Amino acid sequence: MKLTAYWPYLLALLLGALTVAAFAPLQLFWLPLLTLSPLFYLWSRSPGWRASALLGWSFGLGLFGAGVSWVYISLQVYGGMPVPVAALATALFAAFLALFPALVGVLQQLFATPGQRLLALPALWVLVEWLRGWIFTGFPWLALGYSQVPFSPLAGYAPVLGVFGVSLALLAGASLLCRWPAARWSSLLGVLLLWGGGWALQQVQWTQPQGAPFTVSLTQGNIEQGLKWDPQRLYNSLDSYAGLVRQSSGRLIVLPETALPMFYRDVPPEYVAFLAQRAKKNAGDLLVGLADSDPDGGRYYNSIVSLGSAPPQVYRKAHLVPFGEYVALPWLFQPLLQYLHIPMSDFSSGGVSQKPLQVAGQHVAVSICYEDVFGEEVIRQLPQATVLVNVSDDTWFGDSLAPEQHVQIAQTRALETGRYLLRSTNTGVTAIIDQRGRVLDRLPTFVPGVLNGTAQGYGGSTPYIWWGNVAVILLAVLSLLPAVWGVVRERRQSSGA
Repeated sequence: MKLTAYWPYLLALLLGALTVAAFAPLQLFWLPLLTLSPLFYLWSRSPGWRASALLGWSFGLGLFGAGVSWVYISLQVYGGMPVPVAALATALFAAFLALFPALVGVLQQLFATPGQRLLALPALWVLVEWLRGWIFTGFPWLALGYSQVPFSPLAGYAPVLGVFGVSLALLAGASLLCRWPAARWSSLLGVLLLWGGGWALQQVQWTQPQGAPFTVSLTQGNIEQGLKWDPQRLYNSLDSYAGLVRQSSGRLIVLPETALPMFYRDVPPEYVAFLAQRAKKNAGDLLVGLADSDPDGGRYYNSIVSLGSAPPQVYRKAHLVPFGEYVALPWLFQPLLQYLHIPMSDFSSGGVSQKPLQVAGQHVAVSICYEDVFGEEVIRQLPQATVLVNVSDDTWFGDSLAPEQHVQIAQTRALETGRYLLRSTNTGVTAIIDQRGRVLDRLPTFVPGVLNGTAQGYGGSTPYIWWGNVAVILLAVLSLLPAVWGVVRERRQSSGA
């Protein structure tokens, strides 16, 4: 094969890598229009399913190879993997994720003409993107819609159709641009209508303030991951967070995920009393991340416990991270977890029917770390919840793209639900996010500190709270019908001839 035959795949690889710049921290939200349009053009004229699959896989390899390269840090720096093994594992992970865009390429081959393919591609991409967020417990990281939050007009679709609806609008615009210059004015008009519709939706106030504003204190301990789980350093962590709690003036004080790296039953009673007393002094409550267990010690949970003015309550993480918090196929993978020295890597799920915590005069929907990546799971506690809280520990990924990408995901959850979202993390990004997905204030990363600020509870429902991802899935399926009808009509005409 001549070298020139490889250029479409090299171009797709480059376009995928460039698309990462659309996400945080750079947030060049207009960029996917320019990177997806060439891919769609190549797909629409691809001669067969193998070439289409390879185009999609190349694009995905660029997107995920650059966008989730931070997995290497958790495996090598904190997991202790040898450099070659960690690099290979990261490459294989990106190669696996790239199979999803490859699947889009295969599916679009079901349509015969370029026009039919361009009609079908946005819906096919969104359906496969949704599948990626569900299969094998899901990994919806770098869903294209996240790149539009909060600055793009397309972010206006988030409270209605969620992040996948934003993806659909973005992809539809890219598909329209592929018709340039043959359908110059209609393509431009279509893009303007899509973006103008998003802007119009941004003017809608979907939820309403409920009660008076209240003060919050979000703590950031900056405890090094390599020391956090060292038993000899345990009391250093307790002392660090005790100092941060003393600096906290908020009615709601939040400590990060596993801020206290121990079981709740093992926390010294005088320390629990100190935390509760400090929260009561502020006429409110404190949320602290630690491990909790059943009375018999048979199962344990990644938990958030409340202390203070309200009766003690607990939230137990429901959506666990495979191989990070529980061992799938333990007979096969337990030796790997022992090799990586990952602490407490066999948590149990706390279940999906948990209610919001009633603390500091609010109904607080809590999510722990990775859980806020799943919008349809966050809305389980709504519309009862007035505020969202996410506690996390992104220390596993060091000074990489991951913390900024994660806070952009949190911004999307705030926008989808019309609620403030308060993030307390070990190393950052600790932030106060308003109901429109805007970061009002944040701490610098990798420094200890307390973010004292003000938040507002909200009531009511966005459309997304009511129907979750069902609406965008139905919309994507319906948008496939014109292309499907085109295929049926052509086949009838061919058979009639």
